[in-house]
Amino acid sequence: MKTKTFFSIKIITIFSFIFLLNSCTDLNEAVLDEKLGTDATDPAGSLAAAYDRLGDGTFTDHGAVFAMQEYTTDEAILPTRGSDWGDGGKWRDMHEFTWSSSNAIIVDNWNLLTNGITRSLTAIKSSEENTFPEKKLFLAESKALLAYYTYTTLDLYGQAPFRDPLNVDAPIQILKADTQIDQLIKDVEAILPDLADIGTQRTYHGRFTKQAGYAFLATMYLNRATFKDRYNASSNFNFNEPAVSGTGTDMDRVIYYTSLLIDSGKFSLESDFFKNFARDNDNGKELIFAISQKIDYIRNGSNSFAYVCMERNQRTSALNRGTNAACTTPEFYASWDGNHDDPRFEQHYQYADGTWFMNDGTDVSVPATDIVPKSSPATPWFHFNRGIQAGPQYGPVLLTSASFQMIGNRIKVSPLVMEKSTTTRMDFTPSLTFADPTKSVFAQNEINQGARVFKYEFDPEGGNGNSNVDIPLFRLGGMYAMRAEAYFRKGAAGLATDDLNKLRTSRKRESLYANAPGKLLTATVDAAQLYKELGFELYWELQRRPESIRFGKFDLAGTAKAATQPFRRYFPIPQTVIDQKLFKQNQGYN
Repeated sequence: MKTKTFFSIKIITIFSFIFLLNSCTDLNEAVLDEKLGTDATDPAGSLAAAYDRLGDGTFTDHGAVFAMQEYTTDEAILPTRGSDWGDGGKWRDMHEFTWSSSNAIIVDNWNLLTNGITRSLTAIKSSEENTFPEKKLFLAESKALLAYYTYTTLDLYGQAPFRDPLNVDAPIQILKADTQIDQLIKDVEAILPDLADIGTQRTYHGRFTKQAGYAFLATMYLNRATFKDRYNASSNFNFNEPAVSGTGTDMDRVIYYTSLLIDSGKFSLESDFFKNFARDNDNGKELIFAISQKIDYIRNGSNSFAYVCMERNQRTSALNRGTNAACTTPEFYASWDGNHDDPRFEQHYQYADGTWFMNDGTDVSVPATDIVPKSSPATPWFHFNRGIQAGPQYGPVLLTSASFQMIGNRIKVSPLVMEKSTTTRMDFTPSLTFADPTKSVFAQNEINQGARVFKYEFDPEGGNGNSNVDIPLFRLGGMYAMRAEAYFRKGAAGLATDDLNKLRTSRKRESLYANAPGKLLTATVDAAQLYKELGFELYWELQRRPESIRFGKFDLAGTAKAATQPFRRYFPIPQTVIDQKLFKQNQGYN
């Protein structure tokens, strides 16, 4: 359980606070602007601070890394909705590919990621300069986190800073994606012997274990070709280059590392796909490396991935609401044609008394027996369906008394309207009809548009922004998906199809549909179907931009997006960083 883990969120936060008090390093500064602390800081505290950067927005907030990896693709878009979500155009920039080096999302994420690099370097320094029983383990985890933050920075920006943590006067080094990817792979391979097997040495999926290392190496090998040749105009990447080490090619190493995880017996596929993203997923069978979240009233987890799609009049309790921001695109919704019966597409909720929430106009009421955890007075909890939601929406209506409309002792289910356009029916249309097709801007009476993604469970405990849902970074389903792609790129389409069918048939629909498994692919997979299948398994998990680059889709025209040039495959270095005269701006942004 989360409350018993060595690096629980509470412990991480306490250690981070101690670290902030005792270190000369200002953790709010990027590595460019500071020197690493000269004090012998507490190793556990500095490592906890490095972990904390993962979950303190960076990989858990829709405006952070998610915005760059998902809003730039067919899976997600955040339009301006009447009077909401203009914000200087920063959200539209992501999907319309009109960003500049001053876009707030690009600047903020650079600061978050390079701060993660700084924290990891300080954790390395702290472990190196102290003697304690877990020194090898802490040092390996610190180096793994350094590699993870650096890899993500290189993937997004093409460049990343580095400074020798053991030399206080060391100069800044500028790492480049095309050359550093090989070194990152070597670095992670070198620390594998010192990482713990998951479940040993008080580790779990919230710490960087040997298994997390395998998943990370598979990811780096899968994307190595796009790092080495990112500007390739034809997207004809060499995925079968000889591997950095070991035998065979990059794809052979992907198969090797994913197979270690698939065959380990330590993980298994969830028959209920959405359990991977539920508020009680802390013992999730698929989770290899995840951000452990807990509402403990110290830092709390982030509800962002669930909150961002729900409409403001969609309420899981009288105290909660959505925000009517993001949706998916018509292209991604259409990719599911013929697959709406896939267990990963949608799931209806059933209450303990047998009542199903159908969300189709037939619902009258649901029981009020489910209570928001830790609410006082006890507050009824309404459960929306999961997955991709389209069409007219139904749910509880909030009265002026700040309570749900009831029928006796049950929550009444009613047709819903938009909070900020009360004459507009809440109808999540899969289509997006912008007055100007090149600009993702809706009039106030159009703010209902867009199919919504309810993949992550909305946790009503502790307010809109908080959540107990652990956020997967690597999970077993992703390993099958990566191995399928590697098999395909090696010419073994049959083996790729087998892995994809394993994913399809291991997932089961809810008992409303007799727990029917997903359907088999009846034809050997081709590139177009493989790309769809990756989306079916991994949508909204910060994977789509790397996928779209590998498959040559990133530059193509789409909803509110013109065809673009390869230089957009990297984001610009923030202008504030360029002004320091250490970095040169990326190609195309001068």
